[in-house]
Amino acid sequence: MKPSLEVVVRQIARIATIGALCCAIGLHWVALQSFAWTSMLIEYSKGASLCQAIAQTFDGAHPCSLCHVVATGKASEKKTDVQSPVPKIDIICVARVIRLISPVALFDYTLCDFSVSEIEHSPPVPPPRVMAG
Repeated sequence: MKPSLEVVVRQIARIATIGALCCAIGLHWVALQSFAWTSMLIEYSKGASLCQAIAQTFDGAHPCSLCHVVATGKASEKKTDVQSPVPKIDIICVARVIRLISPVALFDYTLCDFSVSEIEHSPPVPPPRVMAG
């Protein structure tokens, strides 16, 4: 069964979004550096032992041309991030004065006197019992 055009477009959009996010966080430099290290490890292991190849790959004294490209690319990204002297204009948050006027409702509270002299009837003693039927 063939997938519909909508499913294919959704998958392509998802892949493009993931790719854009990976590039935004610098994952492309990690991928290129990993590829460079793998290539260097394979190349150095042809003429030396695996331990020596690992040491030469990660000591920083024997970088390959791809390592130079990655270092230059990372440095240029950092320079463009730092050099942004143009102030950003905030269009959305414009200062406004908002006045909330609440309606005033006057309420006249009545005063009640609950003193003992005002109570007319005293409760029955003993309290009435419920008759079981």
